[in-house]
Amino acid sequence: MSEPKPPADEKPPLIEYPTIYAFKVMGRQEHGFAEYVRLLFGRLMGSEVSPDSIAVVPSSKGTYISLTVSVYLLSEEHRRSIYLQLHQEKRILYYL
Repeated sequence: MSEPKPPADEKPPLIEYPTIYAFKVMGRQEHGFAEYVRLLFGRLMGSEVSPDSIAVVPSSKGTYISLTVSVYLLSEEHRRSIYLQLHQEKRILYYL
């Protein structure tokens, strides 16, 4: 049996869940920022986030650091709740 199609005026979702989703988080290059982000995502995900799930790139002058955190999401609501929490974190300067 095939999957039901959405009505013609309804767009299909841009992200199909469950999925692995990459969040990009930027902050000042300071002691412990990468670990802070890893622990923050562990709290938001409800389980430990492996260091292997995080890619770290310092800025060319070493002032800032960018982390790409890949996590397994089950729903759009969970993705949005993570973005809301990132918005509230003072040490996070920018996120995508």
